[in-house]
Amino acid sequence: MPTARTFLTVPEAAELLRIDTSTLYRAIRGGEFPAVRIRARYLVPGKVIEELIANAIADTKATDPAAVLRRAV
Repeated sequence: MPTARTFLTVPEAAELLRIDTSTLYRAIRGGEFPAVRIRARYLVPGKVIEELIANAIADTKATDPAAVLRRAV
């Protein structure tokens, strides 16, 4: 289910990934998942979710979400 939105809230991204919101917040704070911080709020780039989905379909290996963002920049 790719997204056309530029940024997603953490709850929206967690729902797409089918993980708990607190799990995603921990990954973001630990530097394991890319997000943009605006004051106290985190936003997840929609491109990261789209590329994670594409990589998961194309490759059987686990995808590093931080590497996805590095390639997109």
